[in-house]
Amino acid sequence: MPDQDDVFLYHREGAYIPRVAAVHDLCGYGKCSLGVAIPVLSAAGCDVCPVPTSLFSAHTKFPTFYMHDTTPMLHEYLDAWDREGVEVDAIYSGFLGSAQQVLAIQRLYREHPNALRIVDPVMGDGGKKYPTYTDEMCQATAGLVDGADLLTPNLTEASILTHLPYEGQSPDDTQVARMMDGLLAMGARYVVLKGIVRGGDTIVNFVGGRNMGMAAVDGRLLPFMIHGTGDLYASSLLAAIMCGHGLVDAAGFAGTFVRKAMEVTRRQPDYQMRGVSFETVLGDVTALVG
Repeated sequence: MPDQDDVFLYHREGAYIPRVAAVHDLCGYGKCSLGVAIPVLSAAGCDVCPVPTSLFSAHTKFPTFYMHDTTPMLHEYLDAWDREGVEVDAIYSGFLGSAQQVLAIQRLYREHPNALRIVDPVMGDGGKKYPTYTDEMCQATAGLVDGADLLTPNLTEASILTHLPYEGQSPDDTQVARMMDGLLAMGARYVVLKGIVRGGDTIVNFVGGRNMGMAAVDGRLLPFMIHGTGDLYASSLLAAIMCGHGLVDAAGFAGTFVRKAMEVTRRQPDYQMRGVSFETVLGDVTALVG
């Protein structure tokens, strides 16, 4: 059962199918970004409207990849949406192709002022920025924090945004609270701070916000890493929210869903590179709609 003190970011009406503008990159190989967001949110009964920020041959863990920055087309892309009168219920942004793409997201905010704003500030992991991210891009991404209804950084991204030192994957409660307070002070309404390791066998995601205390949602830590799990976590978290679940409840669902998908992934060939395999557990997401 959801915690009675949980917060609800979206109320779903009957048979209505909500629209989500998904502002992410698209990878041809290695499941992440739109390759995760579209099927997961679709399984939750959402109409996913992609806004591709870049096209990749494969994700950036591969030593060789091709990237095409879509920044030059986004203005006309959104002009066409505007002319057609497209309406969206949520705007979910992730990996960006350039600093200028923040302007496209802010345009969507202006044109859809009642839409839920979910910002997954995909900039790095393990204490390092991703290879295509510059300091300018990180600074521009920080501009999306103010006004975000939900911000979902990992520890590396929280460090970049707050300018607090990255202390590894096992910060103590005081360090976590300092990061959480810093992100909320930047203007986010609610934050899910992902991927804190405790005791060598537990992973904790902390949930906090302006009118709630900080909640710790823990799960079993698996002894391997897989590319794309951050995207899967944020997408399944949003899936639960768009199905009317509370934020803490949704964080618990997302953690369990990602762990199940990782266990499936480990049984696949070349599993550490191919991306997270979630297809056979999508039924868990579909069950949220009921």
